[in-house]
Amino acid sequence: MSELAPTLAVIGGGQLARMMAQPAIALGLPLRLLAEADGVSAAQVIPDQLVGDYRDLDTLRRVTAGCRAVTFDHEHVPTEHLHALVAEGIAVHPGPDALVHAQDKGVMRARLTELGVPCPRHALVASVAEIEAFGLPCVVKTTRGGYDGKGVWFVASADDCLEPLRVAEAAGVQLLAEERVDFRRELSALVARSPSGQAAAYPVVASTQRDGICHEVVAPAPDLAPDLAGQAQEIALRIAGALEVTGILAVELFETADGRIVVNELAMRPHNTGHWTQDGAVTSQFENHLRAVMDLPLGSPAPRSTWTVMVNILGGDRAGVGRLYDGFPHAMARDPHLRVHLYGKELRPGRKVGHVNAYGDDLEDCLERARHAAAWFRGDLGNESE
Repeated sequence: MSELAPTLAVIGGGQLARMMAQPAIALGLPLRLLAEADGVSAAQVIPDQLVGDYRDLDTLRRVTAGCRAVTFDHEHVPTEHLHALVAEGIAVHPGPDALVHAQDKGVMRARLTELGVPCPRHALVASVAEIEAFGLPCVVKTTRGGYDGKGVWFVASADDCLEPLRVAEAAGVQLLAEERVDFRRELSALVARSPSGQAAAYPVVASTQRDGICHEVVAPAPDLAPDLAGQAQEIALRIAGALEVTGILAVELFETADGRIVVNELAMRPHNTGHWTQDGAVTSQFENHLRAVMDLPLGSPAPRSTWTVMVNILGGDRAGVGRLYDGFPHAMARDPHLRVHLYGKELRPGRKVGHVNAYGDDLEDCLERARHAAAWFRGDLGNESE
């Protein structure tokens, strides 16, 4: 029997790959997974899988053999391996020439500056003297490998510079110094783009970070001036087009105290600030990512409700007491409209293990419902076993 649909390879077994599985089922799209270990989040729901190292080219060749295209749960696959796959005829989405801008912050800053996109003042640095010459206090980041606050330091003295310099040297990566932006809040502009050039822009959202990890997202961003919202969407669409991004592009932004928009980071995959779309948009970011990488017509990014609030469930100090699943009876009984998404991960302090979405016409009500549910699943409201 001939195949019912072309197969899409997904590199990385985290929760983003896991959440691609549900829209893939609806699309009749087979997924083949490269997981980093047995039983990781996505491996629990995608049966066609290979366990191996994404840094090994032969492993990448095995998992992509016979697939129409390949996409990613994370951005850490070596750029040279992706170029090798492209040279061998594999459709890589997003392609290596685009993805490098999410892999390397130095490359990203240089290209965005060329495009005239507003960015913080920045410079590559390699010594305490160069960081001091850039100007203290400032933010110092490793150009590669950082995520969720890792690889980012706020430095105010020469002594503060020693750890990032040591980490960068040990990892064989460069350091990027950036000015500390006086921002009012953090925003995110999410767009989807297909190889044929079709693009769709989701409403701009406001995000709150704790310890460098996304904690809460409100869609759309409350009290955001229409011209700034339009500017943020235009920036994201312009970046996606100029870099020829395929799939989801998340542009993390600062809204400055004086009313400007400044680009902070790029991600070329489904993103934490887009999880609200699973229940709050006509087409989720995960479905539009699949549609884009397979060059299918994109779905509507329009919101289904006036407001949607997403709150992450993180493992806390009491992680490991009871099971996350045990939180369902209370959460579901209290709020039948609540949507809970768990990742099948072991509880560890600070680890993302799920999220909740609440939607409706009253923002304060949505905030209270989502925050209560997330706190209940964390064990902060007394649902742990006695």
